Amino acid sequence: MKPDVASRYHARMQRVLSYIDEHLDDDLDVDLLSGVAAFSKYHFHRQFTSLFGISIHRYVQLLRLQRASYRLAFASDPVLEVALDSGYGGPEAFARAFKLHHDQSPTSFRNAPQWTRWHETYQSLNRARSAVMQPAFTDNDVRIIQFPETPVAILTHQGDPKLLGDTIRRFIEWRKAHGLSPKKSATFNLLHTDPETTEPADYRLGLCCATDRVDANDSGVVAGVLSAGRCATLRLIGSPHDLRPAVQFLYGDWLPRSGLELRDHPIFVQRVTLYPEVPEHEAITDIFLPLEA
Repeated sequence: MKPDVASRYHARMQRVLSYIDEHLDDDLDVDLLSGVAAFSKYHFHRQFTSLFGISIHRYVQLLRLQRASYRLAFASDPVLEVALDSGYGGPEAFARAFKLHHDQSPTSFRNAPQWTRWHETYQSLNRARSAVMQPAFTDNDVRIIQFPETPVAILTHQGDPKLLGDTIRRFIEWRKAHGLSPKKSATFNLLHTDPETTEPADYRLGLCCATDRVDANDSGVVAGVLSAGRCATLRLIGSPHDLRPAVQFLYGDWLPRSGLELRDHPIFVQRVTLYPEVPEHEAITDIFLPLEA
């Protein structure tokens, strides 16, 4: 297939994935989705499976279950409400499907998620999404800004990135206890290491929220500061799970062309809007690459 033809083909499939993201609560049958892609409904199912390695039915099912798992793990929505919003006929059908994929009931997962099984469950979904859902960036997407000094509370996750969910849950509980909801206190992450190139035991990521007061606590939360200075910033709209393409663009493409030098400060991100508080396609993440003055 010629490059321009392949590009148009992938664009049509990407249109389907974007449509699913934006209409995840709707009835998403093959007839509808093949029309979105402008492909024959008689071949669309096989085309989708061949390209993504997963059937369209399973893709939608896993996306809905993944959203439900985030709401169970990181939000306080009642289990019944999560079940009714997940596209199943009722709470019993949802509970059966959830346990089949997670080896835990929804309530058990809420209390103590088995993150290793969770990653295994959604591995095929994440591979499918990364196949053609990679955003394309240009130098025009990058802005140079003066980032203000920002006092923050920091909880550092050290160790296997697959267990990051437990640290996030602990930080959410600390924030709730201190009235520092994301609507009141900006949310940041310090990206100390790359999970793809770092041994699991050495992986480190800082969970932060803006506040100028951190009292002594048993949660491991400490006071810190995001230093003032020049930053290159790039906005990512959509899935917040994979920052790699945006970070690689800043380091590997934009920075060499810019002629600028890096400051001794880890790259960090601000979670402007958070999934699942907003639909995945509406999530906004600003990436900041610290630069020398």
